[in-house]
Amino acid sequence: MRLDAAFYDPAPPRRPGTNGRPRTKGGRLPNLSEVLKGTHTRWQPVMVQGWYGEGEREVEICTATAVWRHGGMPIVPIRWVLIRNSQQRFTLQALLCTNLHRTPDQILGWSVQRWQLEVTSQETRAHLGVETQRQWSDLAIARTTPCLLALFSLVTLLAAQLRPSEREAAASSAWYRKQRPTFSDILAAVRRHLARTGFPHVTAQPRPALQRALAYAICHAA
Repeated sequence: MRLDAAFYDPAPPRRPGTNGRPRTKGGRLPNLSEVLKGTHTRWQPVMVQGWYGEGEREVEICTATAVWRHGGMPIVPIRWVLIRNSQQRFTLQALLCTNLHRTPDQILGWSVQRWQLEVTSQETRAHLGVETQRQWSDLAIARTTPCLLALFSLVTLLAAQLRPSEREAAASSAWYRKQRPTFSDILAAVRRHLARTGFPHVTAQPRPALQRALAYAICHAA
């Protein structure tokens, strides 16, 4: 929520015999930037669990209800929550919720959880290729994404059982050298480990050097 968002009181009851269109909002309320600087603002300390991966964090909040109106949009009753930290370890935040019956603690907890979900979604798109799905059905997409995440976890657990020399091997090129193995390297290492049983359906086994070359080419294939 922007600190300069326009908040209003709810519209007063319409009196009988009043002409004209009914009012949609009441009097203008102070902006959140004014609430922040106000000397009469009452701040309440709250302990938040799992604050963006840093464990517990004590913050100060103030909250109230209002009506949010934007030009051309319907009237929305909201509960806003203003968050600050006395140690100034993070910037001021303002949250809103369209459910007026939710407590500030619940709204703050949801916001922290939502950030963790968004980071997970961004990393799965950047590193696991979740956006490469081509299904036309929403149900198929809903099934594929959990399977991809489960496969990532399974590969990670299998890689943890490998020897350090196998797990830390990273494919490099002359123009780009990796400091640490990526997920594609880990996936290839797991594939190589599973392929060490040889070629049971081939009568004449290839030479060991050729087997290693074939395993490398197959395990690093997309």
